[in-house]
Amino acid sequence: MQRRQGRVNAGLLLLLYQISQVGLQNIPSVTLGVLALNIFLFLNPVRPLHEVCISVHEGFYKKNWERLLLSPVHHADDWHLYYNMVSMLWKGIMLEKKIKSRWFAYIIAVFSVLIGVVYMVLEFMLVRILDDPSYEMNCAVGFSGVLFALKVLNNHYNPGRVSNVLGYRICSKYACWVELVAIHLISPG
Repeated sequence: MQRRQGRVNAGLLLLLYQISQVGLQNIPSVTLGVLALNIFLFLNPVRPLHEVCISVHEGFYKKNWERLLLSPVHHADDWHLYYNMVSMLWKGIMLEKKIKSRWFAYIIAVFSVLIGVVYMVLEFMLVRILDDPSYEMNCAVGFSGVLFALKVLNNHYNPGRVSNVLGYRICSKYACWVELVAIHLISPG
């Protein structure tokens, strides 16, 4: 898990363009803060990705719990950052206005940690069910799990909506699951 260096970050440039199109004044404070933190840590990572990613081996067995805080705000490359932060931009605008900034900040903080815990539990279960210890070593970074949880929450607060997933109109309460499968097929791992 190594970030490619020495190239133009087209995903980052496109993300900055998307943010400028929305306008900073139209982005609620917590959403803007999350975007800024993720962009800052992409440009200035705390540590290399292999030292911040979360896995059963590193998080549970080695008790390296700080990875629960670091893994969600680090991204594998500029396109990973772009897709996650554009999703955060739209979900944040919708949800933060609906539930207010303090509650939204609390939810982001809790989801950020819980997603890492859930990831480790699922990987641990795969080790036991499939009798394959390699799942203990799978290491993840990124904000995708938090975004998935926000999408479910958004569907709760905005029921009956229809989403467009890869050109198909799908009831929003099912769209998050279809998106999850589509993302896995488009960009496995």
